[in-house]
Amino acid sequence: MAGQIPDLHAEVRTGTGKGAARQARRDGMVPGIVYGGEADPLPINIPFNKLFKKLKDGRFLSTLFNLKVEGQDDVRVICRNVQRDVVKDLPTHIDLLRLKRTSRLNIFIHVDFANEEEAPGIKKGGVLTIVRPEVELSVIAGDIPDHVTVDLTGLEVGDIVHLSDIPLPEGARPTIDRDIVIANISAPSSLRSEDEEEGEEIAVDEVATVGETEAEAEAEE
Repeated sequence: MAGQIPDLHAEVRTGTGKGAARQARRDGMVPGIVYGGEADPLPINIPFNKLFKKLKDGRFLSTLFNLKVEGQDDVRVICRNVQRDVVKDLPTHIDLLRLKRTSRLNIFIHVDFANEEEAPGIKKGGVLTIVRPEVELSVIAGDIPDHVTVDLTGLEVGDIVHLSDIPLPEGARPTIDRDIVIANISAPSSLRSEDEEEGEEIAVDEVATVGETEAEAEAEE
């Protein structure tokens, strides 16, 4: 389950519009806006270096933050958009959504895979093919899980893991009704090659047999 909510420090941005945003970037800040809830939108600036580090850490869009702004009450937020420079791919603006602890939201959660050593199919040379490294779940803001776990114990070659096979944290539920495929254990490449070669040999034999039968029929005529 979710651990301690990390802090995200920002300051109130004085002035709005493109001019104020450009000035913020010149000052080494990333302009942003905090919206939602029962409060008015709040223009903010976040230090570029601190934001860039959090973005590099990963899972930024699926992390609940405790936003700390001097002169404002702390509030839980989640990022809804990061605009980036089209050339340098660096953040130029950020949108944060205010949340109550009891708010429900759809969010992509990372999928971990455990106990590969306990999967007979993998021991035999099978390959774990991950179809979805993340799944979208509806979760409660105060209990966003860090990840969900697929237990590979006992899985054989050809077995398929569906979303319904994964135990979900309390309060979390899928966002779609379809039971999507998360992963599967496919046959070793060597075995697949042998099957393909065998199939080709059978096809050749069948063609040869048909040819012989047609030749015999023509000879009888």
